[in-house]
Amino acid sequence: MRVLLTGGAGFIGRHVHDQLLAEGHEVTVLDSFRPDVHAHRPEPRPGLIVGDIRDPRTFEGIDTVIHLAAKVGLGVHLDDIDDYVSSNSLGTAVLLKSLGTVRNLVYASSMVVYGEGRYDCDEHGQVAPGPRRTEDLDAGRFEPPCPLCGAPLRPGLVTEDAVPDPRNAYAASKLNGEHLAATWARETGGRVTALRFHNVYGPGMPRNTPYAGVAAIFRSMLERGETPRVFEDGGQRRDFVHVRDVAAAVTLSAAALPQQPAFRAYNVGTGTVTTIGEVATELARAYGGPAPIVTGEYRLGDVRHITASSDRLKDELGWKPAYDLQTGLEDLLRSAG
Repeated sequence: MRVLLTGGAGFIGRHVHDQLLAEGHEVTVLDSFRPDVHAHRPEPRPGLIVGDIRDPRTFEGIDTVIHLAAKVGLGVHLDDIDDYVSSNSLGTAVLLKSLGTVRNLVYASSMVVYGEGRYDCDEHGQVAPGPRRTEDLDAGRFEPPCPLCGAPLRPGLVTEDAVPDPRNAYAASKLNGEHLAATWARETGGRVTALRFHNVYGPGMPRNTPYAGVAAIFRSMLERGETPRVFEDGGQRRDFVHVRDVAAAVTLSAAALPQQPAFRAYNVGTGTVTTIGEVATELARAYGGPAPIVTGEYRLGDVRHITASSDRLKDELGWKPAYDLQTGLEDLLRSAG
């Protein structure tokens, strides 16, 4: 398979690139080497195109495109909303327009398209909580109540059939990319697999950049001898998935595209619920650092709980994560040594 891998020099992209090569595929990487992510911008060479996905180009001799390139991060403030839209929405649109005869696309989406995860009320069944209120968060009321009766809710695992509810600029741009890709597939007869990554961690995690996830932020604090600072009460539920498991899901999805429908979305997570506080504690133990402190601070654009069911990916494509959190953090610690 001849693959164009956008964002192939990034954290996830490097692991996907390695996995593709190990499977015997021919890979061309397209990466802009954004200065807020990469310290150096290399010269183009065979197998590497240094450039922006927003620049129109032609792709000859390509069977499949794996589109990872994006501006990522928290997206909880409006200061860079235009950059999210330009880099992610416009960038995806220009890429789709440039695909020519290519008909197979793997699109890197994100859990953030769901907003809050699944919640159930004992009286009203499955419900979608409303936007988080500043007055609740200031008072330390972090759990969203039932929007109908105000009763406590039970968080659960979100499935791909859930109604999207993006709650920040990054989330909106990733969902827009899914919609644009689905439109491309309908109009061209192409096939798109959208992979909704959950909290990805592992060797090569970015450090001290806007792209660093919570596990990377905690690790950087510990390596500097600082105490990890946990927002809210530390009870936020997440699904942490190892980057090599993500890479395996990407290449598996790419190989399966010829048998796929026009558009199919998959969650990519372990299905195991872990709280932010637990991750901070496990990392502190692994690094021999100070125990985390719970600050009660919050970001209004954050969601409280978002954990996935990845049964569709397991059942339809045979994917299975090889790492649980303990073995994954051990691998991360070895890679840092």
